[in-house]
Amino acid sequence: MSNTPKYRILVVDDDPSIREIMARVLEGIGYNVSTAEHGFDALLQLRMVTPDVIISDLNMPQMSGFEFLSVVRRRFPGIPVVAVSGAYESRDDVPGGVIADAFYAKGQHLGELLRTVAELIRTAPAPAMNHHRQSAPVWIPRNGKDSKGVPYIVLTCTECLRSFPLSVLREDVQEIQETPCLFCAVPVRYIIDFSLAVTSPAHVANSMKRAQAHSCGAVQTHVSHGAASA
Repeated sequence: MSNTPKYRILVVDDDPSIREIMARVLEGIGYNVSTAEHGFDALLQLRMVTPDVIISDLNMPQMSGFEFLSVVRRRFPGIPVVAVSGAYESRDDVPGGVIADAFYAKGQHLGELLRTVAELIRTAPAPAMNHHRQSAPVWIPRNGKDSKGVPYIVLTCTECLRSFPLSVLREDVQEIQETPCLFCAVPVRYIIDFSLAVTSPAHVANSMKRAQAHSCGAVQTHVSHGAASA
């Protein structure tokens, strides 16, 4: 039988088959797993139970993974998170606007995800300290254009809580940006919503399901053999 401690994992994905396969694989090696179908659902669950690791897809309805992970970093900075997507092939390709401690590319063998989760649990105190030191960026929706046709956003200062408009030269920047508050001059870190510009190819999602199904069978076989020899 597995000696893995009963750490809690929250899996967030709008595809029910992917949620189920991920949960089965993680539970197969001893984790306690709960699932959510989008960011709002996950936040409701976080009000009741704090997981040791969050695994979240990026492209989801209601509240995307991009926005959800930004909220998690602000409200639950001690929880390490894994971003999951088929839109990026490796961690090096992921823009700085994705607030995560690790990345899993859809289509990879699930063994990679299991190793990532185990490593995050092992090293959790170190990144948690870094998260507390630096304020998390605010995820900002696009507000359109002003009367002169210039794009703008509305920011709320995380220090004085006052809101102020900010004209932006580009809305497609996929990185963390910073500007001083108009009222108290405290730097406000923000990300302009770029989630609609990121899509996962259908063939990547399908290959992920096939890879996960294979991984699930391999893990179940491993667990069964372990139980039989115990």
